[in-house]
Amino acid sequence: MISITHIETELGAMIAGAVEEGICLLEFSDRRMLSTEYKDLSRYLKTNIEEGESTHFQALRIQLEEYFKGLRKDFSVPLVTPGTPFQQAVWKELMSIPFGTTRSYLEQAIALGKTESIRAVANANGMNRISIIIPCHRVIGSDGSLTGYGGGLKRKRWLLDHEKKFSGQAVDLSLF
Repeated sequence: MISITHIETELGAMIAGAVEEGICLLEFSDRRMLSTEYKDLSRYLKTNIEEGESTHFQALRIQLEEYFKGLRKDFSVPLVTPGTPFQQAVWKELMSIPFGTTRSYLEQAIALGKTESIRAVANANGMNRISIIIPCHRVIGSDGSLTGYGGGLKRKRWLLDHEKKFSGQAVDLSLF
């Protein structure tokens, strides 16, 4: 069974999902694709989704709270990321983008050795079901523009500014 719970954050309510092995979902509750993500998770994991608790939710809540306070840059909760091998490679590469930095979709494709597959990489980024922890918000357009974030561009800007603030890099205070 996939257990689902609600977690309140500085950016609004989030839905977390967990199975025995770890966290398999962390999304903003107003994400348009949430019902599709539920269906995909049920199909991949061959189980039902129900409101409930998991031993992983307490650690997740603590680590998210630390992240939002600027005290945590890396997460250690176990993750379960069912998907195609290509999607899993993209999500693994997202995890290598350091806190407080960004990478373009082209740079992401190059890092994966898939320079001809920028759109496929962008699509796989968008299929990420574990927001913040698998930091798809750190991927931006080649021109530096904010593009494509399931939680909305306002949240993406907030997350990037938050990470810059706590990484020691200069931040544009006019954005606050």
